[in-house]
This record gives sequence, structure tokens and C-alpha cells, in this order.
Amino acid sequence: MLLYNVTVTIDLDVYNDWQRWMQETHIPDVMATGMFLSYRMCRLIGHEHTDSEIFTVQYLVKDMTHLMRYQQEFAPALQEDIRKRYEGKYAVFRTVMEMVDHNEKM
Repeated sequence: MLLYNVTVTIDLDVYNDWQRWMQETHIPDVMATGMFLSYRMCRLIGHEHTDSEIFTVQYLVKDMTHLMRYQQEFAPALQEDIRKRYEGKYAVFRTVMEMVDHNEKM
């Protein structure tokens, strides 16, 4: 199992709208691709940025084949939606982590 981690720093003046849009539109669209098993969205607490909030969205994916398919077939259009809606208001970086141990039931 892998975690596809998307970390977003979003400006304070749009973060409420962004969070709502992520929960109501973007994440459901990502999950509808069928490439991911589950997700979690977290807000970083106690960071040093005074003009932004920082969130991570972690998508659980079965294997690299599913992740690569997502990145090739679905991600470009979904990422373009975010760019158009919040251009200049966010920074994002993506990482992939191998899950080595967990206590969640899957």
C-alpha cells in the first residue's frame, strides 16, 4: 500500500472556500476515478505561516500501477481545476510514501 500525500499551503483569504470546495468537489472527483481506496484530510496545527493555512490530503492507493494511472489519466485535468480556481493563492507539493505498518483495519 502507498500513500499519495498532497500538501497545500493556501492563503487565509480563500482557505474557507478552498476547504469547502475540496471536501464537496475535488476530493469526491479524485475518489470517483476509482484509483484510491480511501483518503484523509488534515490541517497542520502550530505552523509558522501567519498568512496561510497548511493542509495535507493523503490518498491510500493499492500500488504504483494505480497511482501512475491516476497521474497520467486523471491528475492533469483535476490539477488544472485547482489552478484556475485558486491561481496565485496556493503552493502545493506531492509525495508518495510506502506504508510500512499501520493499525487501521483495511
